[in-house]
Amino acid sequence: MAERTEIATVYVAGVIQGIALVTFPAASAVFTSAADYGLSNTEYGGMFIPQAILAIVASLLGAGLTRRLGAKRIYLLGLGANWLAMALLVLSRFVMHQHSLAYGILLLATTCMGVGFGFTVPALNTFAAAFFPQQVDRAVLGLNALLGLGTALAPVFIAVFVRLGIWWGLPVLVGGLILGLMLFSLKQPLQADAPPGTAASVTGGKMKIPARFWIFALFALLYGVCETMNGNWAALYMTKQFGASTTLAALALTVFWAMVTVGRILFAALEHWFPETLVCRVLPLVVTGAFILSACLPKTAALPGLLAFALAGLGCSALLPLTISFGQKELTAMAGSVAGGLIAFYQIGYGLAAFGVGPLQTGAGLNLNVIYGGTAVVALALSTLSFVVVRPETTPAGQLSSHQTKI
Repeated sequence: MAERTEIATVYVAGVIQGIALVTFPAASAVFTSAADYGLSNTEYGGMFIPQAILAIVASLLGAGLTRRLGAKRIYLLGLGANWLAMALLVLSRFVMHQHSLAYGILLLATTCMGVGFGFTVPALNTFAAAFFPQQVDRAVLGLNALLGLGTALAPVFIAVFVRLGIWWGLPVLVGGLILGLMLFSLKQPLQADAPPGTAASVTGGKMKIPARFWIFALFALLYGVCETMNGNWAALYMTKQFGASTTLAALALTVFWAMVTVGRILFAALEHWFPETLVCRVLPLVVTGAFILSACLPKTAALPGLLAFALAGLGCSALLPLTISFGQKELTAMAGSVAGGLIAFYQIGYGLAAFGVGPLQTGAGLNLNVIYGGTAVVALALSTLSFVVVRPETTPAGQLSSHQTKI
C-alpha cells in the first residue's frame, strides 16, 4: 500500500499538470491581441500542433521507457518538460513584437508541453490505478477530477494577472509550482508495479494488441476533438461570436473546466446509483446537446453561452478517465500500455481540433458557430461508439485472439 505522502504527491501533481496544460489556451486573448503577439486564428491553432505531435510520441514511447527507466523517472522527465515550457513562454514575452521570433519560441514551448503531458499524465494514471487496484475507476476519476480542477484554475489566474497587467505571472507561478513538485517528488518512492499480463504482452520485441483496443482508441480520438473545441476555443468563441469581454471569455473557459471537475467528482461519488457504463453512454449525448446549443445561440446571448459551455464541461467530464480505466481493466494483455496509447489517440483528436478551426475559417469561410454545430456530429458519433466501448464481453478482451494486430 502506498504511503499517504506518495498518494498526495500524485494527486497534487494532477492539479499542477492541469494548470500547466491550460496556461496556453487560457492566454488565447493575449496571443491573438494586436497589442500583444498579434497571432491570427490559424497561427494560434498552429501553436498546438507540435504539442499534440510530441504528446502522441511521448505517450507511445512512455510504456517502453517506463519498463527501462521506471515510472518515477518518466514522470520527473515530464515535469521537467512542463517547467521548460513555462520558462519559454515567459521568455517569449520579451520578444512578443518580433513576430517570427516570438512565434518560434511559442512553438518550442508547446513542444515541451506536449512532451510533459505525454510523459506525466499516463504515469499519473498508472500510479493512481496501482495505488488503488480494487477501485481503479474511482481512483482514475479522482485523479482526473483534480487535473480538471487545475484546468479550471488556469483561466481564473490568467484573468487576475491580466487585470494586474502581468499576464506572464501565470507561467511564472506554474513554473515555481512545478519546480517545488519536482523537488518533493524526488523524495517519494512512486512505484507502480506492472499490471498482470503486461510482461506476457511483449514477445520478440512486438506488442500484441487486442482488436478491442482500436475501439477505445477511436473513442479517445473523438473525445479529444470534442473536448478541445471547448477547451481551446471557448474564450475566442465568446469574444468573436458574442462580443464578450476578456474577463467573461476567461469565465467561460473556467466554467467549462470547472464542470469537467464537478462531473468527475459527482460520477465517482454516484457510482453505486449511476454505473460507469451508463455514464459513458449518457454523457456523449450531453456533449452533443451542448454543441447544438452553442451553435444556435444568437450573438447577444453571452450568458446563455456560459451555460452551454457548462453543459459541455459536464458532458466531457468522466469520458476520458472512464475510457482509460475501462481499457486498463479489460485489455489485460497490454494493461501497462493502455493509458499511454489512449492518451496518444486523445492527442490526435486534440491536434485535429486545435489546428483545424483556423483553416476551416480562413480556407472554407466557415464561422465559429457553424464549426461548433458541425462538431455536434462528432459528438453524436462518440455517443454511438459508447455502446460498443461498454459492450459486455463473454471473454476477457485481454485474452489474445485471432483478431490481434502487432506493432
